[in-house]
Amino acid sequence: MAFTGKQRAALLLTCLDATTAAELLKGVDPQTVQELAVELTYLDVAGQRTPRQTADIARQFCRSLQNDTAFSFQGFLKEMLRNTVGEDHARRIQQEIQDLLMRRDPFMSIRSANSESLMTALEGEHPQAIAVVVSELPPKRGSDVLGRLNSETRVNVISRMTAVNGITPEAKLRIAQMIRTKLEGAGSGQQAGGVLQVRPEQSLRKVAVIVRNLDKEIRDGVLEAIRQKDEEAGEKIASLMILWEDLPLVAGRSLQQALRGLDERQLALALYEAPEDVVTKIKSNISERAAAMVTEEASLMSSPKKEDVRQAREKIVVAMRELNLKGELTFEEE
Repeated sequence: MAFTGKQRAALLLTCLDATTAAELLKGVDPQTVQELAVELTYLDVAGQRTPRQTADIARQFCRSLQNDTAFSFQGFLKEMLRNTVGEDHARRIQQEIQDLLMRRDPFMSIRSANSESLMTALEGEHPQAIAVVVSELPPKRGSDVLGRLNSETRVNVISRMTAVNGITPEAKLRIAQMIRTKLEGAGSGQQAGGVLQVRPEQSLRKVAVIVRNLDKEIRDGVLEAIRQKDEEAGEKIASLMILWEDLPLVAGRSLQQALRGLDERQLALALYEAPEDVVTKIKSNISERAAAMVTEEASLMSSPKKEDVRQAREKIVVAMRELNLKGELTFEEE
């Protein structure tokens, strides 16, 4: 849907915490604040405020800032800020929001730089710096960047990514500032991305997904090189490449191969209390007769043992891992 200027301003404020948003609105007349609150409430009640839409608004805002350094308020900024709070106040809010978003997520604009510009900015950088940047990219972008590195650098970068959470926030900030400066110097077109916070327990999983997206020959070489340096880390990354929660993303034909050989009871156990998208995915990739039998088996189950459910799911995961090892597991667009 097309948002009005006030609706865009309201959505942009939701990117910030309540205290910061309140600080930014100091000095804004009460009527305008009330109008913003009304618009936001309307969008929320109407179900028209989603995380994706809010992220899109933030990206448009930051892209407008980067493409309009003279603050002429063309396009999005002109509609959203000047028409909402007036030009003078808009200038201050514009800069403050940009600074706040950048402090909150210093890698925001780096994520959407095109691959060529990003590779130029990373050229000559220490593998640790490259590892920090790649760990902040979406998995497919990270895989693209890794695929462009030479084999020695690639292995060094991935090895360091397994411990990237040990890097201090200050060091990450310096790396982000350095790469942003190089991107700006190269005239890279950028836009803001959403905030990406990776918890420590997620770091190896993210590395595994990035490695999974590499071409099979490169992926196998990287895993072997990592195993030679740290066998435990290499095996952990290999096992984390394919998990049960990846099942909804697996392409239909690949999933059909993985499900071959499993009887209806095993499938019913695997689907016990599984998320609806997993149930739908599996049932849509077996025959109607098999799906009906799985439903019947499930209706006869009272409270299966958790270990039985885990083992049934593990059989499917193992089958998917075997296909992945052969380079035969494909994924739908993530």
